[in-house]
Amino acid sequence: MAETNSSPPYATIGVIGAGAWGTALALTAARAGCAVKLWAREPDVVMAIAKCRENSQFLPGVTLPTAITATGDLTEAAAAEALLVVPPAQHLRSTLAALAQVARPATPLVVCAKGIERGSGKLVYEVLAEAAPACEPAILSGPSFAHDAARSLPTAVTIAAHGTIAARLQASLSHAAFRPYASDDLIGVALGGAAKNVYAIACGIVDGMGLGESARAALMSRSFAELTRLGVKLGARAETLMGLSGLGDLVLTASSPHSRNFHFGQEVGRGRAIATLRQPGQPLAEGVETAPALVTRARAETTELPIAETMANVLDGTLPLAQSIGRLMNRPLKPE
Repeated sequence: MAETNSSPPYATIGVIGAGAWGTALALTAARAGCAVKLWAREPDVVMAIAKCRENSQFLPGVTLPTAITATGDLTEAAAAEALLVVPPAQHLRSTLAALAQVARPATPLVVCAKGIERGSGKLVYEVLAEAAPACEPAILSGPSFAHDAARSLPTAVTIAAHGTIAARLQASLSHAAFRPYASDDLIGVALGGAAKNVYAIACGIVDGMGLGESARAALMSRSFAELTRLGVKLGARAETLMGLSGLGDLVLTASSPHSRNFHFGQEVGRGRAIATLRQPGQPLAEGVETAPALVTRARAETTELPIAETMANVLDGTLPLAQSIGRLMNRPLKPE
């Protein structure tokens, strides 16, 4: 029998953040039949969408339907029945705190950022619970590029939420080229989306250094073992980590030149200075901030992540790149 989802979709969706991914998600919701309020911090983005039906700054070349209304008023966007929250992970807490002041209680807040809060080592679902406790928590993550979703290329993601909320969000975002799978494992979905950025940088470095496909395959495999080890310790389900938001996202992000994190690693491996790559105006690689946060969290859980720790040391300048491979290759031999 074919799968069915009889849950009613949300009629209105608010998207908080009009970068490339936020705009692509607004398009996804509009194609699924929702009326969308797209909040942008930048007045010129709001004006461009209103006048030209295009977010030329962050997603050029894609026409936005009239079902999407851009606004600079957070209260207006927060009046929607469900909200997709799409800031950079390190700005998530402040964004959620602002939303908590204007969103109705029990509004689903779907975090679409991927990362771990630096300093606290908290996953996005934990930040969400602290910053907006009156709202319903949800996470959207998976192997997805904004330009693919915006152009209606086949994309599948995971939506994690409690009760019937995940099914309603599925119905609100699903269309012929966008397939969301439902889960209630917020821990696994949040961790998979965050950790893969760190490991994508590592795989990019291997590629940039010209160490070969065998080395990159080994690194990706051992990275997934690390991710799984920490996930199980935190209470995530192994099948979640094996799915779209874990292994699937890792494979995409750690192998594609379109991945900001993989590209960042490639440039580091080719000898470009990390400080140069992190200057204003350069593409944001979330894994740079996530690496030390991931290590902080793993230590709190007494879990060893040698690849993530090596990346954190390379990125903060305490370990020369030339020594990083030797550190990993010379670890004590042990069973897989």
